[in-house]
Amino acid sequence: MSSPRVRKIADRIHVVVAEMLERRIKDPRLGFVTVTDVRVTGDSQHASIFYTVLGEEESLAETAAALESAKGLIRSEVGKQLQMRTVPTLEFFHDALPETARHLDEVLAKAKQQDEAVAAQRVGAAYASDEDPYKKPRHVDEDEADDEE
Repeated sequence: MSSPRVRKIADRIHVVVAEMLERRIKDPRLGFVTVTDVRVTGDSQHASIFYTVLGEEESLAETAAALESAKGLIRSEVGKQLQMRTVPTLEFFHDALPETARHLDEVLAKAKQQDEAVAAQRVGAAYASDEDPYKKPRHVDEDEADDEE
């Protein structure tokens, strides 16, 4: 976002689209949709709307089709609410961020389990030789030094 004005437009579009999807769009193909982000170009001519859908892969495709068919109605409502001379074109994108975050959580949980397994194996372990197997210079006491003379 280049300016506070553009950010304000994006925030307003976010609210309007979310309200439209919740209250006014009655398409049966529309799943449980959450608008996650809206990005508007610097000249306010184009808005990219990111959304997530709760459900399976087929509900994602149906929701994408429902959003595409309702795009004109949503754009006209955005125009009324924003009262701008030119209304930005709307484009909907499925937001893959939640799936990516879930995958990362799974990977981190697996790594934690593996760390715990290694720690459990280490509990009863003993050293193969001395506790400190490295040779160190021998300290010669003064008594021993006198005996060698």
